[in-house]
Amino acid sequence: MGLCEDSASNLHWHTGAVTAEERTRFLGHGGCTVWLSGLSGSGKSTLACALEQTLLQRGCQAYRLDGDNIRLGLNRDLGFSAADRTENIRRIGEVSKLFADSGCICLTAFISPYRKDRDAVRALHEAAQLRFYEVYVACPLAVAEQRDPKGLYKKARAGQIKCFTGIDDPYEEPEHPELRLDTDSRCVEACVQQVLQMLQRDGVVPPRCSRATANGSVDGTAAVAADETPIAVVLN
Repeated sequence: MGLCEDSASNLHWHTGAVTAEERTRFLGHGGCTVWLSGLSGSGKSTLACALEQTLLQRGCQAYRLDGDNIRLGLNRDLGFSAADRTENIRRIGEVSKLFADSGCICLTAFISPYRKDRDAVRALHEAAQLRFYEVYVACPLAVAEQRDPKGLYKKARAGQIKCFTGIDDPYEEPEHPELRLDTDSRCVEACVQQVLQMLQRDGVVPPRCSRATANGSVDGTAAVAADETPIAVVLN
């Protein structure tokens, strides 16, 4: 009776026939991961939603990965210990890498409190020659706690939640993020524009993102300039 072989040494990454250049040409933009990190209540999910909506309205392929959504499905077997937090981010990093490789602009909204975990996700993208943008959604603890959209800080202060980031578990601020968004002093629209400017600066997103049609021609009818689509959202 043979032995089951589960060693990764027998696995090989398969490179498809479609090149990154071809994806960029047909989609009208490059793929990347925009990693929003910050305290609970800093505005990560609100910004990710606004960014996703804005990019889609500009004709770009974008998809948002949300912390709660991931923990309700893919990572429902994980808790909030340091080891589980690390595994949570590792899995999300792998998923976001696949989205970026597909040519999608992947927007992630996770506290991701530990610097080493975020650095590991960056290294994962860089090894695959994919763009990775660490965006620090900066917000003073007092402001985030005042917002407390889910009532989590109140529960943490009451001892009902243990290992809560910012209260009895640390948040390690990014040392060299590609972008810092101060959500206690800037509105959603301004923050969205900062992210768009960063992506445009690096050529990931053109001024008007457009898709290529089946015959190779460019269709820009769905593209809308950013200043034509104000988003009335309040950070929470």
